[in-house]
Amino acid sequence: MIEVTRLNGKTFHVNGLYIETVEAHPDTMLTLTNGKKFVVTESVEEVRHRIVDFYRQANVLQASPPEGGSADE
Repeated sequence: MIEVTRLNGKTFHVNGLYIETVEAHPDTMLTLTNGKKFVVTESVEEVRHRIVDFYRQANVLQASPPEGGSADE
């Protein structure tokens, strides 16, 4: 799970596996695979880093990138 913050300052957790898109409109909007949308205060880049960290903890991504590549791509 990743922690994000609603515009009212309340934090909540969302399963990173269910995040389909992260967009800036200019606020950051998360769209889940079920179509639910959440507007959060974190930047797109911060959410992306949290998702990558979550994937690494869940062993979905390698801890270090393979030769010639990047784990964040």
